[in-house]
Amino acid sequence: MSFDVAIAGGGPVGLAAALALCRAGLSVAVVERRRPPLDKACGEGLMPDGLAALAALGVDPAALGGAPLAGISWLDGARRADGAFPAGCRGLGVRRPRLHAALAEAAAAAGAELRFGVAAAGLTADGLATSAGPLAARWVVGADGLHSAVRVWAGLARPPLPRRRFGVRRHVRIPPWGDRVEVHWGEGCEGYVTPVGPELVGVALLWNGAWRGSRLAGGFERLLPRLPALAARLREAPVAGPDRGAGPFGQRARAVARGRVLLVGDAAGYLDPLTGEGLALGFAQARALATALAAGDPARYRAAHRRDGRRARAITRLALFASAHPAVRRRAVAALAADPALFTRLLGLLTGDLPVGALGLGPLLAFARRLALP
Repeated sequence: MSFDVAIAGGGPVGLAAALALCRAGLSVAVVERRRPPLDKACGEGLMPDGLAALAALGVDPAALGGAPLAGISWLDGARRADGAFPAGCRGLGVRRPRLHAALAEAAAAAGAELRFGVAAAGLTADGLATSAGPLAARWVVGADGLHSAVRVWAGLARPPLPRRRFGVRRHVRIPPWGDRVEVHWGEGCEGYVTPVGPELVGVALLWNGAWRGSRLAGGFERLLPRLPALAARLREAPVAGPDRGAGPFGQRARAVARGRVLLVGDAAGYLDPLTGEGLALGFAQARALATALAAGDPARYRAAHRRDGRRARAITRLALFASAHPAVRRRAVAALAADPALFTRLLGLLTGDLPVGALGLGPLLAFARRLALP
């Protein structure tokens, strides 16, 4: 049997692409070497635009459970800045296996053929080679993540960014102490705290430098003391499940489409998870991909990918700059603490809920002065 689209990678973005493509009237097969439930080292926070994208795909966010998120807080030592999402906007902290199960159910119901336990093995003249035999398709989509094999097979891989960053995530059994994602800044690392249930919190530690050893090598315990306030909060909290690691981040692609091969999600290039926009961007790309392939015009997808990712890339670069320059970061946290309304507008810009003009020239100039002056 031949399909319109073969997708290599059955994570959330691959499934979202399958769902969008089926709803656009295309036949889709998804191959994924792992079997559900699928988990991944990630922050597990869905921003408001990510929730809106899920709803547009027909997945009810209310059915996912998890914990509602009202905004983001930045903490640097004794300094704390709290930013709320714009009025009417909410995020959601949800366990990755639960999100994956909901998307798999929706994609299968829409008509996608899901082949879990089947690995992609290479590109062929008429589709995709897999561990279960050839898969014929007009289009091949690489949704196989940060270290995409499809990106390499299609000749679209570029050398990764020289600055190497990694992450490790742990769940702890503790009632959430707030309704915001907390970003704790420390020496050479950040802690990303997300409530994901009534008695469960996910903690992702991101850092610059080398991955020590072939496994996590106690990375969580090694890094947590750099964040004293967070370490004190978690001191008596029992660990819920194994640690999971990821990296290096900063993967690049020469292009997101070549011939009949297209890349979506992390496979299409990835900067850093610091701002939490990965899934929201991936879902937006899935919708753009479906629109383009339904029209038989991959150039539409290239243009949409550039447009949709521009805002998030700019904000992520600013956050990475703050991470690498402690003095600037301290001033930024102090400035946002002094002007919570500006923080809210910045979050609205990040999630696409507010236009750039909503920031206001006066507050921006005041913010710039605070950054420039000790």
